Amino acid sequence: MRALWTAASGMKAQQLNMDTISNNLANVNTTSYKRQKVEFKDLLYANLRTTNLNDGQGSPVNLQVGHGVMPVATSRMFTTGNLERTDNPFDMGISGDGFFVIEDPSGNRFYTRDGNFKLSVEFDEMRLVTSDGYTVVSDFDDAIYFEEGMKDITVNESGLITAETQDGEIEEIATIALAKFINNEGLEAVGKNLYKETVASGEPIYMEEEERTSDIMQYYLETSNVQIVDEMVRLITAQRAYEINSKTIQTADEMLGMANNLRR
Repeated sequence: MRALWTAASGMKAQQLNMDTISNNLANVNTTSYKRQKVEFKDLLYANLRTTNLNDGQGSPVNLQVGHGVMPVATSRMFTTGNLERTDNPFDMGISGDGFFVIEDPSGNRFYTRDGNFKLSVEFDEMRLVTSDGYTVVSDFDDAIYFEEGMKDITVNESGLITAETQDGEIEEIATIALAKFINNEGLEAVGKNLYKETVASGEPIYMEEEERTSDIMQYYLETSNVQIVDEMVRLITAQRAYEINSKTIQTADEMLGMANNLRR
C-alpha cells in the first residue's frame, strides 16, 4: 500500500520543518539572525492511465498517484531586522544590504551583519574584533587599530572611524569595509553569525565610499528578523500536518488488517 510510504515521507518532511522553525525560535534574540524556511517538492508520480484523445475520444485527464513529498531547500530571508540603540560606541548596525568583512586567525574571510564589536589588546594597541576575536577588516584590507589613550571614538555613516588622541587632536583611524553579494541566499551560514561566500552567492563586491548602498549606524545593533507569532503559527501547522500523516499510517494499517481478516 503506497499510503504507508507516502505518509512516512510527509512525517519526515514535517520533522525537518519543525527543526527549522525551532532554530528560528531559538535565535529570536540572536543579533542580526535571518530566519529560514523549508521548501518542499512533490515526489514522482505513478501514471496509472495517461490522457488519450485520439479521434476525439478517450480520457481527457490523467490517473496519477503521487509518492509523497521531499524537502529540497532551506532558504534564508535577508530582510533587515530592527535597529536597536545600545549606546555602546562599538555596536554598529547596517542600514542596507551590506555585510561587515571579518577575517579569522587563519586568514579566512567571512561576512556578517553582526556589528557587536570589541577591542582586543595587542601590545600597546587595541584591535577592533568580533566577540570571537576575529579581525574586522578595513577598506584597505587590513585590521583596524587604536593607539593607547584614544577616546571619543566616532563612526560616521560611511564607516569612517575618528578618535581623539592624547594630544587632543582628532585623527582618522580607518574606514570599515562593507561588501555585498549578487545572491545573498547563496551564502553559506557557518555559525557564530558568520557567512561564507559560495559559487551560488558570487564573489563579494566591496563597496567604494562614493558607491555605498549601505550606511553604518554607530550605537545600534540589528535585531533578529524572526517574528515569534508567525513562527508559532508555522509550528502549529507543522504539528497538525505531522499528526494527520501519522493518522494516515494508522488508517492504512487498519485497512491492511481488515484485508488480512477477510478469511475468518
